[in-house]
Amino acid sequence: MIDLNKDQIQELFDFSIASEAIQNAFIASAQNHTQTPPIAQLAFPASQGECCVKTGFIEGTEGFVVKVSTGFYRNPDNGLPSSNGMNLVFCAQTGAPLAILRDEGWLTDIRTGLGGALATKALAKSGFGTVLVIGTGLQARHQARCLQQLTPDRSLSFKIWGRDTAKAHSTAEDLRKHGIDAVSVIDLAEACGAAEVIITCTPSRKPLITSDWIEPGTHITALGADSPGKQELSINLITSAELLICDASSQSLQLGEFQHLPPNSRPICLGHVLNQDHPGRTNDTQITIADLTGLAVQDAAVSLAILRAANLQNTSL
Repeated sequence: MIDLNKDQIQELFDFSIASEAIQNAFIASAQNHTQTPPIAQLAFPASQGECCVKTGFIEGTEGFVVKVSTGFYRNPDNGLPSSNGMNLVFCAQTGAPLAILRDEGWLTDIRTGLGGALATKALAKSGFGTVLVIGTGLQARHQARCLQQLTPDRSLSFKIWGRDTAKAHSTAEDLRKHGIDAVSVIDLAEACGAAEVIITCTPSRKPLITSDWIEPGTHITALGADSPGKQELSINLITSAELLICDASSQSLQLGEFQHLPPNSRPICLGHVLNQDHPGRTNDTQITIADLTGLAVQDAAVSLAILRAANLQNTSL
């Protein structure tokens, strides 16, 4: 059995392979070629923390994954990362353990970043360049980096907003160190009105954005709502959008941003757009929203990519 720590996982990680694997996972999910049992969740309100356990299998692959992921949002105040966890890979033929990936939550962070970037690239209007990121944590950085790397031909300008202006400034500064054009902003309403793409990645339980702030043609990728009660977008904003996309409707309507919609709502699965079974955006004036709650098959996809890379490396030694 393979046992890898975070540093070893990062050395084996390949962005283009992971991007393709995540895209294929979304498509397989939309086509019902996956198994994703309900998420097990624990909440720790006293410490502003949460834990979720996800399990996923993509038909035709060699293994299934059990992922434990934690988010404790006061940790940065004590010099600790807000996310942690590990992925366990098992053989789909025998049930034998194949790998322990002690990634400390990094694989979850990067697969979330890739998922958001894939959705944004697929749904934003043609020629987009101004991107507002709402949030100042690790995921805000991943969203910017992944989107920039996934669209190398574009000259993107990132605006960073957070409740804590110092953290927003620090996030923008960190992105600039990685060669990304980024500045912090203070006025959220003004920043929303100027943005062609908005990415939200906060644990907010109160709407941060209202429809009055959004211009025609704006695309929003919402990633923060992943459990009951979380909400980043106002109901009037969601209902005003011409196109609603989700990673999986079963999760989105229960745990995600669309949990606040009527239960008979039917958002389109992102995999159908990525596979061109659905046209997605059809003009540059539509307001589009993608709600991504995070799928266990994303964890399976990146974990199997790491496992294959590790096996290939061991074979070549």
